[in-house]
Amino acid sequence: MLLPGTGSDEVFVRAVFAGPLRALGVPLLTPAPPPGATLADGYLAILDALADEHGELLVGGISFGAHLAAEWAVRNPGRCGGLLAALPAWNGAPGPAPASLAASLSADLVARSGVDGALAQTVGSPDWLRAELDRAWRRHGDGLAASLRVAAARPAPSLAELAALTVPAGVGTCTDDPIHPTKVASEWAATLPRASLGETTLAALGADRESLGRATVLAFLRALEKP
Repeated sequence: MLLPGTGSDEVFVRAVFAGPLRALGVPLLTPAPPPGATLADGYLAILDALADEHGELLVGGISFGAHLAAEWAVRNPGRCGGLLAALPAWNGAPGPAPASLAASLSADLVARSGVDGALAQTVGSPDWLRAELDRAWRRHGDGLAASLRVAAARPAPSLAELAALTVPAGVGTCTDDPIHPTKVASEWAATLPRASLGETTLAALGADRESLGRATVLAFLRALEKP
């Protein structure tokens, strides 16, 4: 099961990961985001329920979704078979992490100006990103600001917690992404005992959503070869 990032949705996760996972014969589950302030706990509850039903899970996500998947894996090492972590944004407490600050500012803007007003402020962003935000933010609706605040404030697993997670892990990064620094992804990949790092760029992601999925899945395949 793969989870989307802050303010994103399952449509984007499918665009990134469906093809690369299909090539391996791996089914992809991407539930819609739980509404508003229930975002994080709602996703963790869905993961618990799926593990109760199906047993061991391959989990992952993009940005905040990667944080939540790793958090669940740390809590449930015996029920996690692997981790696909694309664009992790921080370790431990968010502090001044760019993605946390961006989510907080976006939440304030949505609360003050509404979704339409907030989307109007995205002029200057790449066309593909504006289109993604236009769809996903409208789908979050009235719960968007609350979900952004949940993501901005929630700690990711610490490096010490990641060091104890021995499942194979693919970590994906866009080397030109200032919001999700490659430094963070590199720290995750260096700390997880059986991990590998895959790289692409935002420019490539804009042209081909699967570029990020391929980088992450290929890193996971390399991680499988580690003892």
